[in-house]
Amino acid sequence: MTTTAPRLGTALARLLILAAALLGTLLAGAAPASAHAALTGSDPKDGAVVATAPKEVNLTFSEQVAMSADSIRVLDPAGRRADTGEILDLCSGSIVRYGVALRAGLPDGTYTVAWQTVSADSHPISGAFTFSIGAPSTTSVALPDRTAGGGLVGTLYGIARYVSYAGFAVLVGGGAFVLACWPRGASVRPVQQTVVRGWLTLTGATLVMLLLRSPYTGSGELSDAFDLAGLKAVLETKTGAALTSRLLLLGAAALFVAVLFGAYARRTDPKEKKDLAFGLGVGGTVVAAGIAGTWALAEHASTGIQPGIAMPVDILHLLAVAAWLGGLTVLLVSLYKAPSVDRSAIERFSKVAFGSVAVLAATGLYQSWRQVGSWSALTGTRYGQLLLVKIGLMCVLIGIAWISRRWTQRLADPKPSAEEAEQAEAKAEAGAEAGAKAEAEAEADESEEADEAEGGESADATHVTGTAEAAEAADPERAAQLARQRAAVATARRKRERDADPERAGLRRSVLTEAAVAVVLLAVTTVLTSTEPGRTEEEAARGGTAASGPAAVPDRPVDIRLPFDTGGTEGKGVVRLSLDPGRTGANALHLFVERPNGKPLDVPEIKVALTLEAKDVGPLPVAPDRIQTGHWSASGVQIPMPGEWRIQVTVRTSEIDQTTIEKNVKIG
Repeated sequence: MTTTAPRLGTALARLLILAAALLGTLLAGAAPASAHAALTGSDPKDGAVVATAPKEVNLTFSEQVAMSADSIRVLDPAGRRADTGEILDLCSGSIVRYGVALRAGLPDGTYTVAWQTVSADSHPISGAFTFSIGAPSTTSVALPDRTAGGGLVGTLYGIARYVSYAGFAVLVGGGAFVLACWPRGASVRPVQQTVVRGWLTLTGATLVMLLLRSPYTGSGELSDAFDLAGLKAVLETKTGAALTSRLLLLGAAALFVAVLFGAYARRTDPKEKKDLAFGLGVGGTVVAAGIAGTWALAEHASTGIQPGIAMPVDILHLLAVAAWLGGLTVLLVSLYKAPSVDRSAIERFSKVAFGSVAVLAATGLYQSWRQVGSWSALTGTRYGQLLLVKIGLMCVLIGIAWISRRWTQRLADPKPSAEEAEQAEAKAEAGAEAGAKAEAEAEADESEEADEAEGGESADATHVTGTAEAAEAADPERAAQLARQRAAVATARRKRERDADPERAGLRRSVLTEAAVAVVLLAVTTVLTSTEPGRTEEEAARGGTAASGPAAVPDRPVDIRLPFDTGGTEGKGVVRLSLDPGRTGANALHLFVERPNGKPLDVPEIKVALTLEAKDVGPLPVAPDRIQTGHWSASGVQIPMPGEWRIQVTVRTSEIDQTTIEKNVKIG
């Protein structure tokens, strides 16, 4: 049993190396973040040769995107801008199309179209293609070799995303492990350090993502991370608001951690400790759900089909992951550090882990259906393939967890046989007899030598002790060496005591393997969040094929224009409102605020209210999120019943100038 610790150390090193290698492979092979929106068509098409110069170039996307002034650039054969720089909004109902006007009198030759934008679920997308006027020609323009979200900035952003997930799991799961499974762990130093490091990791990763957001979706230059104008623009987006909210919630989480490892750890009265645990449990759950909601608000769950269901499901999924993997991390630390974790705590965590797996299975099944959509997408798209890898790792992890559960059952309920009990009792009796005999002999020897030793014993002991202290004082190096030796002996003794329990050693090996697989599983999950869902990829492919034929007929979306005049400076313009699919149930709302000349107008606030007067329903308020200058959107806008609805839009252009415009539309 004395060789168990070296074997565990070697196993730990090998598993961590394997996990790091797999993580590197996954991140290196991951496609750039191109999630959700995809280019489904263009006019002119890629590689097309047209007889005369077109007036504009337009691009069609699978879902709504955020466009800026330089989102579409057309370069002539010499590399000069051939477009006017004015983005044209050609969206109509469910068709998402943007274009750019071309300059007059363009010569024949090959032109390059480079585009870059941000998907509604916060991921940057980009691409480039060429078309020719008259006949193809040589061109000095090289197609961009760096895709949006790629390069060094993309790698750093991806690492920060992974680290933030890991920090969240350790912070939330570690706190839950202490409260639900091992209250005594609140006063154990290694447990405190692990949870606090989880908080520091998540906070640091969130700050890094906030700084890298502007270059990640824009220039791709690391130096732009500290550009204040770019940071200000990020804070006005949905993703920026989510990251900022996460930082604020982490402030509340810091208070929770301080109370958990402070007042709660010092409580000795059972009733007071129970009351405080209840408060920490309720408050901690609210804060943890809020932090998880910052991912659901800005990621895949907030777009696509059924966002009203998908976001709560995503929050539950993240909390279950944290309870399992974060608790597993703290359990692993506790098993390797003294004092050892209580056996009853391991039993309780086993039940928590089982419940977490059940929640993960249910929520993961729904998410898979929502994001994949078909059996062909499961094997024919990168998202589906990564999902299969994740499912495989989950199966492996559940198998290892089952082994851990078996070790836990042995650990928690030791049952010695009758023969072993008899042998132990016999040994105890023999030891007692031998001890009594030795004690009698020692008393006899002491009575014979008492008179001789009484005079000199005290002086000799004092002399030896004084000599040893004098020697250590005279030789500090020798004293330090002796101190190191004592510490090494104490550490070796603790390791022997720790490894003397074969069930605990087996549990440590099983939990260590489980944690290593969890590292890789978390990496796959991170890559999945930045990969285009299989449903979207297949829809984009079908849309691209249909782009050459007649235009698809929209599903009766609401598309209206509302002129407004607030009376102040920059107070005139037009609000273009789109409600898709324009029927009962969940709808996607997009608002575009434009100046009279058609250019985007940035306004401080815009609000929407819907009223069905015939049924005395409403007004139903809608608070859209700002996507970029002049573009606001809201997902999951519920229309409870069909009828003639009055849509009211309130536009505020300054602190005092605002107006409300309205129009009746038939929905359903």
